[in-house]
Amino acid sequence: MLDESTLYDTLQHGFPLQPRPYQALAEGLDLCEHTLLSLLARDLGAGRISRIGAVFAPNVIGVSTLAALSVPTAQLDRVAACVSSCAPVSHNYARSGHAYNLWFVAGARERGTLDGTLAAIAGMAGQVPLDLPMAREYHIDLGFALGTSGRGATVRRRIASPVQPVSLDAEDWRLVAALEAGLPLTPRPFHELALRTRLPMPRVLERIAQWSAQGVIRRLGVVLRHGRFGYGHNAMCVWDVPDARVDAIGLRLARQPRVTLCYRRERRLPAWPFNLFAMVHARDAHDLQPALDHIRATVGLDQTPGAVLVGTRCYKQRGTRYATQGTA
Repeated sequence: MLDESTLYDTLQHGFPLQPRPYQALAEGLDLCEHTLLSLLARDLGAGRISRIGAVFAPNVIGVSTLAALSVPTAQLDRVAACVSSCAPVSHNYARSGHAYNLWFVAGARERGTLDGTLAAIAGMAGQVPLDLPMAREYHIDLGFALGTSGRGATVRRRIASPVQPVSLDAEDWRLVAALEAGLPLTPRPFHELALRTRLPMPRVLERIAQWSAQGVIRRLGVVLRHGRFGYGHNAMCVWDVPDARVDAIGLRLARQPRVTLCYRRERRLPAWPFNLFAMVHARDAHDLQPALDHIRATVGLDQTPGAVLVGTRCYKQRGTRYATQGTA
């Protein structure tokens, strides 16, 4: 029987750009197309899979930011519900370990729209959110490895190359909107995309291939909700690294198998002095702490000022929707 880790480590990358991609994937896994589609439909329905589709590189077809609020515990659920109701917000987590305890990601086509979202949240929360735009990515959403107890053995440790923002026309935005919704679980999903976008299927495949080659699309495949696969503990680790050293240290940090995301963001002094961020996931708290200790020691961060913000509740998690801002 096919191991689940092998199945999803395979399906997170390299979705075939051909008329019957699920059939091609199934053959490589010694499955039939119907069986693979049934497995994916089951896990999509159960919420284990977010979608099957494209993950766009940050700040390439739109703009995004990581933001935070300092919310009294008694008001946390109420404020979080208000934040989650904003369509540009894709992720929203409660975190312990710092006065800033509600963290969310928001994205939009233009910075003005994003500023409007942050202003609306400020009005609802009674405070201006901490706004931490990305300065450089080192390792962003290249998939979540399940193999070898989730210790990252199968993660592609490719350091992200900078990608310049691109301009999209109306046809491109229709395709982005269709990809944000996810590929349908039908034998010919790109045919369905062509119908949705009113574009010829060869044009759809050509454009997706071009974006993938340029790095505009970071990866094409299954997007997992890692918490539903047993990795319910996560920590956002942050450090105050001298600007002259942060890139060198960030690149070393990004190569650590347990690091699932790694990037540099702007400081906001005096409230937020940290500029280097890394996400680490684990099955339980007993696994998380040794992983953090190992990362600090290996990378040389054990004497660097920092903080560990442990996720305590996920309020919202989905892909950023640059093209479909009208949906929550």
